[in-house]
Amino acid sequence: MMSISLKHIRNQGFPVNNAPHDREMTLLEHLAELRHRLIIAGAATILGMVIAALFLTWPVVQLLAEPYGAKLVALGPTETFVIYFKVALVIGAALAMPVIVSQIILFVLPALHPDERRYLFIGVPSITVAFCIGLAFGYFVVVPSAVRFLSSFGAGTIQSQWTLEKYFDFVSSLLFWIGVSFETPLLLFFLAKIGVVSAKQLGRYRRFALVGAFVMGAAITPTPDPFNQTLVSIPIYLLYELGVLLARFA
Repeated sequence: MMSISLKHIRNQGFPVNNAPHDREMTLLEHLAELRHRLIIAGAATILGMVIAALFLTWPVVQLLAEPYGAKLVALGPTETFVIYFKVALVIGAALAMPVIVSQIILFVLPALHPDERRYLFIGVPSITVAFCIGLAFGYFVVVPSAVRFLSSFGAGTIQSQWTLEKYFDFVSSLLFWIGVSFETPLLLFFLAKIGVVSAKQLGRYRRFALVGAFVMGAAITPTPDPFNQTLVSIPIYLLYELGVLLARFA
């Protein structure tokens, strides 16, 4: 029977915790453990989706539609229904995030040293907080500016009537990638912590980081005007600088 031992993983260069309770697990046991964690995470997501569909979805839909300042158009008979449950699923996943993260931690915990476990428990809440800060920045700063520009562009000739599906795809994608970009400082800190990079190396890459920030800003923002791109690019670069600072303490 094929087996995967923690000792074998250590020999391959992956850090594991050699605590006395560790034992060899077969491949089937690893898969069974993974299935168990996925089932719990999936059940939590479904429960969160049900709660969201009953109590939270319409307020969130109204909140996300507010920057547009007008009624959105549904072109198909099922479009509103589909968007409603898409939003409910996203909210449900957000509500279930503590359970999802805990299942991920429980799955990887036996393969970590005690000090690595400590950083894992510190890092998970920090990642969540950073992502939420990015969402708030995107919603209150970037989305209103982008919506105003896009809705006013060509307004003297063309009347804009955005569909429900297109608008929510646009807003959700924009908010997601801004939230991800706010993880940059933590990513750089952990890379420095495990020795992949150093603060000195990151400092030498500032010029490339600045160019990369504007490239990311252009990719994240769908508007061609430099104002909105700069509005996203400058915070991304400042997040890089924060990551350089955190790397000094790694």
